[in-house]
Amino acid sequence: MKFRRALLAGLCAATLGGAIIVPVTASATSTVVYFNTAPPAARHEVQPAPRPGYVWSSGYWNTKHNKHVWQEGHWERERHGYSMTQPQWTQHDNRWELQRGHWTKNDRDGDGVPNSKDRAPDNPGRS
Repeated sequence: MKFRRALLAGLCAATLGGAIIVPVTASATSTVVYFNTAPPAARHEVQPAPRPGYVWSSGYWNTKHNKHVWQEGHWERERHGYSMTQPQWTQHDNRWELQRGHWTKNDRDGDGVPNSKDRAPDNPGRS
């Protein structure tokens, strides 16, 4: 009887330990943050000179512990066939939604229309 309990306890511990180690993947575009107050005005950041193989992601107001916290800009490794969409806050009714930066496949002008379906793929004002 004691052997069975020990075996069961060992199996439970191994199962829980394995579950903690297993990585969980999540899409950055699936995370939505709502906030009741508008973010402060964006801080002025000097964009560095272009860097081959990288794309600059501008700084933005993020959230932490129910407060706006400035997230400094950083370099992202370039992904061929994708365009970087910068993070932005949009207002919906009486609350604000943070749309995090993400990569959009084959959308050079960042208008949300894939190049294959875009009549003007290099003009963000036309789709």
